Amino acid sequence: MASVRDIELRIKSVEGTKQITKAMKLVSTVKLQKAKSQVSLTRPYFEKTRETIGAILSTTDDIDMPFQTDREVKKRAYIVITSDRGLAGSYNMGVCKLVSTEIKDKESSVIVAVGKKARDYFKRNDYEILKSYIGYSERPNFRQAKALADEMLKLYEEGVIDEIHLAYTKFESTINQVPMTMKLFPLNMDDFKEYGQEDVTEKMTYEPSPEYVLGQIIPKYVESILYGALVESSASEQGARMTAMDSATNNADDMIDQLTLAKNRARQGSITQELSEIVGGAEALK
Repeated sequence: MASVRDIELRIKSVEGTKQITKAMKLVSTVKLQKAKSQVSLTRPYFEKTRETIGAILSTTDDIDMPFQTDREVKKRAYIVITSDRGLAGSYNMGVCKLVSTEIKDKESSVIVAVGKKARDYFKRNDYEILKSYIGYSERPNFRQAKALADEMLKLYEEGVIDEIHLAYTKFESTINQVPMTMKLFPLNMDDFKEYGQEDVTEKMTYEPSPEYVLGQIIPKYVESILYGALVESSASEQGARMTAMDSATNNADDMIDQLTLAKNRARQGSITQELSEIVGGAEALK
């Protein structure tokens, strides 16, 4: 049985850990509020961009663009967004496992890792890492999303990759974050059907052509999707970390209670033993 001194040292250690997890929870709470504000500002822009594309596609026939042309898939890229740091519960593992499940052939699939955790996971599991981006997770900005979008569009247009998927974690609430994937290229017209507005767009013409207009909008669409995914993932990361640190703090409280009880029992046992020795010694002197 551990001595009172050993148990006291253990309690002190757990209390130190509790202070750390409590502080991390408070930091994540502040970061989450900022990330949630970004989410609320980003979603309308993303929806409006999709609406514009859907409106053009729903009223224009025979559009010939490389971004919507199916071709033989020799290389399929997955942009996987995770955090750079751990201590966020199942946040990182959820999206990584989802992508692993979707990938049927490692030879024809490459990973564009946004975050250290994605890079380390897929490298450890022998996937080809095409690109790796670090420092995007906690404070994403539009400049980062644009750089990523430009690189992906370039690789797609040059035929380096034939299909692009995006994997990120959608922020539903503080305690609920949903890993999900979506296909970026080639464009799937069915994804835009709900955004078609035939009653309005029948009166519109596009100059110099619908292809030109789409050529200007689609890069903005990709940028908005990637930025939205970065922002959603950032909010999800902070929500998951806040929940994980709250759980860790509560577990530390429970452990301290159990150790305190064990310490009191050990102290009581020590006192009982001392009394027994005193009584035994008194009896021996008679």
